[in-house]
Amino acid sequence: MAVASNYIAKEVEKKWYDYWMKNGYFHSEVDEREPYTIVIPPPNVTGVLHMGHMLNNTIQDVLIRRARLQGYNACWVPGTDHASIATEAKVVAKLRAEGIDKNELSREEFLKHAWDWTHKHGGIILEQLKKLGASCDWERTKFTMDDDMSASVIKVFVDLYRKGHIYRGYRMVNWDPQAKTTLSDEEVVYQERQGHLYYLQYRIEGSNDSLTIATTRPETILGDTAICINPNDERFTHLKGKKAIVPLCERSVPIIEDEYVDMEFGTGCLKVTPAHDENDKVLGDKHNLEVIDIFHDDATLNSYGMNYEGMDRFEARKEIIKELKEKGILVKTEDHINKVGTSERTGAVIEPKLSDQWFLKMKELAQPALDAVLEKEVNLVPEKFINTYRHWMENVRDWNISRQLIWGQQIPAFYYGDGKEDFVVAETAEEALELARNESGNPELTAADLTRDKDALDTWFSSWLWPISVFNGILEPDNKEINYYYPTNDLVTAPEILFFWVARMIIAGYEYRDQKPFNNVYLTGIVRDKQRRKMSKSLGNSPDPLGLIEAYGADGVRVGMLLSSPAGNDLMFDEDLCKQGGAFVNKIWNSFKLVSSWEVSEEASQPESAAIAIDWYKAKFQKSLQEIEDNYRKYRISDALMATYKLVWDDYCSWFLEMVKPAYGHPMDMVTFDAVNEILENNLKILHPFVPFVSEEIWQAMKERSKEEALIVASWPKSEDFDASIIEDFSVASEVISGIRSIRKEKNISYKDQIELQVLNNEKVSTKFDPVIEKLGNISQLAYTTGQVKGALSFRVKSNDYFIPVAGAVDVEAEKAKLEEELKYIRGFLQSVEKKLSNERFVSGAPAKVVEIEKQKKADAEAKIEAIEASIKGLS
Repeated sequence: MAVASNYIAKEVEKKWYDYWMKNGYFHSEVDEREPYTIVIPPPNVTGVLHMGHMLNNTIQDVLIRRARLQGYNACWVPGTDHASIATEAKVVAKLRAEGIDKNELSREEFLKHAWDWTHKHGGIILEQLKKLGASCDWERTKFTMDDDMSASVIKVFVDLYRKGHIYRGYRMVNWDPQAKTTLSDEEVVYQERQGHLYYLQYRIEGSNDSLTIATTRPETILGDTAICINPNDERFTHLKGKKAIVPLCERSVPIIEDEYVDMEFGTGCLKVTPAHDENDKVLGDKHNLEVIDIFHDDATLNSYGMNYEGMDRFEARKEIIKELKEKGILVKTEDHINKVGTSERTGAVIEPKLSDQWFLKMKELAQPALDAVLEKEVNLVPEKFINTYRHWMENVRDWNISRQLIWGQQIPAFYYGDGKEDFVVAETAEEALELARNESGNPELTAADLTRDKDALDTWFSSWLWPISVFNGILEPDNKEINYYYPTNDLVTAPEILFFWVARMIIAGYEYRDQKPFNNVYLTGIVRDKQRRKMSKSLGNSPDPLGLIEAYGADGVRVGMLLSSPAGNDLMFDEDLCKQGGAFVNKIWNSFKLVSSWEVSEEASQPESAAIAIDWYKAKFQKSLQEIEDNYRKYRISDALMATYKLVWDDYCSWFLEMVKPAYGHPMDMVTFDAVNEILENNLKILHPFVPFVSEEIWQAMKERSKEEALIVASWPKSEDFDASIIEDFSVASEVISGIRSIRKEKNISYKDQIELQVLNNEKVSTKFDPVIEKLGNISQLAYTTGQVKGALSFRVKSNDYFIPVAGAVDVEAEKAKLEEELKYIRGFLQSVEKKLSNERFVSGAPAKVVEIEKQKKADAEAKIEAIEASIKGLS
């Protein structure tokens, strides 16, 4: 058959991806087979492919392709997340560049721009995943803002509100002043930053006394409404019941007492700013303090900022410090490490802010999801994450689910009357009007009297329903698809969204299906560079994934990503791994080229060496298959690849093909040819999940196949019993062949020249592989002897001696002299090691590992001396 001399990845990948798509191999419909279902962690609609996506989706594709081969009805649902904050920021920036102010647009006008942007950019990342070979069911692609998905979200909100789980409250929240929205606790990233502790003097009203307060945020003094001391602190007994004057704004505030104050920290007294610190808010509520918010939504100072009004908070801090210095209020400044909360989305420093928000009570809802993981109904892989999960779930806080955004599902709360307390929650405006008329007792209310809440729901409030809503299980809880595909099998995702997403999906699963959403959660590591830094655009250390595919082919990149990706551990990415992956793909291709070049004859008889080689490889394949399947079961995908890699590269390419290759100028017999093709097909099946393109290309090139016979829908090899002894016998034979080749290389004996081999079979090893040894060692005669062979070079495998007569072929005396010199050197080396090991101070003082290394050196030297002495004896 005609086979291309070079493997051109780009051409092959396009050809077979188009073929798979055209024939609908990725699509799944409900049938009588057992389903295997994965839902993709939906990437942000704003996103483009990065290395984390590459790793995550390669693993998913490996699992789904293997499931297809195993005969499951494999369904991998793709989709994207509307990413409220990120998308709205992109749209606002685009509008600003066009001279349009978001605030001048109506909600409907802004949403039109947002949808236009989404339609233009939203599918980019999914198209990029196709380049990787992702075999998603693209006909099922979902978007978290699809009509049915949004309807599911609204239905769930209304349901949870009516069950008493959702409430509206005025609470301290995490405020992102750049995105101008609140964030949940999980969306705040804490960073240690170098800051300062500022010591300020507060005058005591009606006296010449003062007290010193330490603060990290001097600008917030403008919102101070009390000073707090510990009632047990004797230093401040004289201040009880008095008032202090807040610097700059000259406000008189009470001095309150509370044991919350740490007498050992700072100066032992505390400024209380209830509007800008969560702990201060607790104190404020307890002591009925005034609440003064000094910031606008963008963290510029409002009218309480006096002459700093309109200034950014950090600029205001600099100016306020300057004024405090000039007025002699700043006593001193100390360096101080602060733990600063930043927005996961925008990177802005979070501002604690009091705000009316919607919250979901989590404690009761979280319990079934906690039990599911602790009782192993849902398996976390690796298990090390169970404790982290448990800690979070046992300490779960109410979820702030409202966002001050337009892009997203609008909260279905409708206000009527004058107060913000007068509202109803309903799925539709018509239902809301009916409820409002009943609750208000006013049947005259009209739609115009109702105002819908302007806020949108947190993006995670839609994606927590993902495994259910992609099969329409919220709107139609008894439809055939949700009943067939749910619960899904495996979820592959990153540990950093274990709480954002995984835990919440489990909660939703038990609340709305009374069932887990998936059986297993495979938590991948983070892709890092060789310096262990997380890859990011800002560091410039992240390669372009599409550039890697262009350079090394999708199969090469897939192998490269997985070679160093142990479950749950970070991947130290190195582009050389992709180069290694590309080399593996070429090795597979070149081995196929070799097989396809052999002539076949029905008249030729099968050599004994080929028959034993086939028996051996089939046994080795079965042993490796069991190891590979065990690794899959344990989600050790990297190990499954490595076992496949070693089987194909080492056992198949380096050994098996050499063992069955016909002699130059001779055809291969039909029995061997058929066996080689059967073996190749089985190799391609286990390779396919990792390298789908090259495997399908070879599969189709082997012979003409129908649509139903494509590799992507072939059958996974069956696990069978195997003869372990033949594998052990070959391991000895391979050492013998390596020994022969070493002597040929060292003594410059041409591989074309036949040599004799005599064996002193002390261990009585099997002679089964003698035909293979004769072939691969180019042995003219293999004979067994009862004693040493004179005039021969020798080597040892186990306790057997192997002799290659060299009289006349090499200068025996010169060879003996060379060996004597080597023996002298090794004996000297052994002497130095023995001296070190006889030193009690060394043995007792050195680390055990170091001592063990020296002992190994001693054993190696002794074995080498024995082998050299045997060779000298053989030459004598």
